[in-house]
This record gives sequence, structure tokens and C-alpha cells, in this order.
Amino acid sequence: MRRVVITGAGTINPLGHDVPTTLAAMQAGTCAIGPLDIRDVDRLQIQIGAQVSGYKEADHFSRQDLTLYDRFTQFALIAARQAVDQSGLAFTDATAERAGVILGTSGGGLNTQDDNYRAVYEEGKNRVHPFIVPRLMNNAAVSHVSITHNLRGPAFTVSTACASSNHAMGQALAMIRSGMADVMMTGGSEAMLCFGGIKAWEGLRVMSRDGCRPFSINRNGMVQGEGAGVFVFEALEHAQARGAEILCEVAGFAMSSDAADIVTPSAAGASRAMRGALADAGIAGDAVGYINAHGTGTTVNDRTETAAIRDAFGPHADRLMVSSTKAMHGHLIGGTGAVELLACIMALRDDVIAPTVGFAGSDPECDLDIVPNEARQAHVDAVLSNAFAFGGLNAVMALRRF
Repeated sequence: MRRVVITGAGTINPLGHDVPTTLAAMQAGTCAIGPLDIRDVDRLQIQIGAQVSGYKEADHFSRQDLTLYDRFTQFALIAARQAVDQSGLAFTDATAERAGVILGTSGGGLNTQDDNYRAVYEEGKNRVHPFIVPRLMNNAAVSHVSITHNLRGPAFTVSTACASSNHAMGQALAMIRSGMADVMMTGGSEAMLCFGGIKAWEGLRVMSRDGCRPFSINRNGMVQGEGAGVFVFEALEHAQARGAEILCEVAGFAMSSDAADIVTPSAAGASRAMRGALADAGIAGDAVGYINAHGTGTTVNDRTETAAIRDAFGPHADRLMVSSTKAMHGHLIGGTGAVELLACIMALRDDVIAPTVGFAGSDPECDLDIVPNEARQAHVDAVLSNAFAFGGLNAVMALRRF
């Protein structure tokens, strides 16, 4: 199997419109959760979220482009451009055939869908724009990234709820390892902060009205966010041949299914995925210094994830640093693993561990070192990034310092 490295990263999310701004916000422990600014917010029980503030679509795209781009596609294109620019790649005929894109999303063009339900059912219109289907389809972002950058190799979308972007990145890793591609754009994008998107999540009764506090004794639910993270995954020899800067190595990946319950997580399933990622990477458990936890801030998730980490790592769990950046940028659903991978890269390159902000006291059932409230200087050589989705679908990435 070929080794795979990351040579480019891009993002737009509630903490920042690019990678440097996002990492600075993570280091500062910035919380981007606040009052929602969306249509009909007064009809919602949950009126907080982590929105991408200061974003003006007209600054990035022409009016003609915007007839085709839902908000989630816009975010993916912005992040992808940043990643390509950092990588220094040009996808000409010589490289385009060996380059592809796999992105994760859960809702796809949910803003487009929400607006058009309103038009048809609330306003009584009998006609909609002819590009509604190309805007709302889940593969819209992948297709437009492929078109924009001339990526002619494998291209598809993964939709596995909150694990979508980790599953996408795992498939991109497999494509390069197997020789099907030399370069893959990968990550995830989500834009669910519209009336229908939030109203649907309200029905699950897992949302907090006042903030996200993972692993804290007073946690009371998750908070939704939006945004995208996109990376350039590249075969090591391909990157070295062109003298590319390498951010880190994508060392391993594993996935598992709980095969148990549609919404309640399983510690056994999550533990299998973590142990599988370590085995795939050839990394011993005691070599891992940091885990970016799924850490949603719900009572059940955080307790279950703690049990899974203890099962997977044994006594070494007491020496692991574990944090959830969702307390800062919210839960980006299908895009969350991609933005959280930035915290893992920061740990490996900058020796900075992102904090779990909003921590107000220990829960005996979440007895891990969760790096409370303030970032920490620490040298780590290997990290994991966890994503555990409704439906019992687990996906874990393993990264290594290069």
C-alpha cells in the first residue's frame, strides 16, 4: 500500500473563513455559538447555532454561479480552492485523470429544499426554478469541485449523517492506497441552519437551548453549526516528487457499524472503530497522544464515547488528551469531521491541543483529560479523529506527524 499525506487544507466555518483564522480561534478557545439569524427564528424552540458570520456569497460567486450553488456547495468550493492553492497542484491533462474528489454531506442542498417547500406549499406557487434538482442533490458539491478543478478521476458523495466526512476521507485514502488515484480532494460540507433543518433536529430532543458543553457535568445537548473542510490527500511519492510541503500523514482509517440502535450509540462499536484505525495505521495505542472526540455534548454520547476510549486504550486512556471542538464551532453534521481534522493537524504541526470550552465541572462518567477551556502546548506524534453517526455508523481517522 502507498503512503498518503495531506498537502493542502481549506475551510470556511463559524470560527473562520480560512485555516489560519480557524486555528487561531481554536487556540484562543473562541466560541462561535450565538443567536441564530435566519427566517422565522421566532417559531423555533432552539434559537442558537454556530453560523458562518460575515459571509457574503456575492463576494465569492457570480449571479450566474449562484443559480447553481446551494450554500453547502458554496462552502465546499471555497474550502477546496484554499486547499488546492496551498497544495500548489495544477490539474492539467497529465494529472487530472489521476485525481478525484470525495466529499461528505448529510443534508445536501437543504437550504434550496427548504426555500422551495415554502414556495410550493406556503406561497402556492406552481413553478420552481429549473435548476432546483442540480442545486439540492447531495452530489452537487462534489460535481462542482470536480468541474472547477478539472478532477477527472473517482468522484462521489458519502452521506452517513454525522460520520459523512470521515467516511469520505477514509474512501479517499483507500483510492490512493490502491492505486486508483494519485490525488484526492476530500472532506465535507454542510449547511443545515435553515428553518426546516433546525425544526427537524428539534424533534429529536437532543439540542441545547443555551450552549454546547461536551463532557461537562452540566451538558444538556448539542448545537448545530455549518461550514466545510476540504483537504488534498496525495500519494507520498507523488508529493515528494514535486517538492510539496507535507502537513501530516494520513496513517489509517477504520469504520464499524453498531448494528444495534438507530439513535443510541454503542461503546463497543465505537471502540472497534478506534482499534481498527490503530491497526490499519500500524500505531500502538500508547503512541497516540490526542483524540479529537465526537463529543456532541449530549448526556449519552459523551458517556458512551468515554467508555469506548477506555475500552480501546485501556490504562493509556488516563494519559490521553481528549477534546471536543464542537463546543466552539458547533456540530457541522456531515461536515464536522473535516473541520475537526484541522485540530488534529494543528496538534501534529504546531504542538497545540485545542480545548474543550464551556467546561463547568467533571462528570464521573466522563473521567478523561478533556483539555478544559484553554488550549495546551504538547508534543504528540499520532492522533485520532472520531466520528460516530446516528444509525450506529462509526468512522475514525488516524494521523501521524511526518
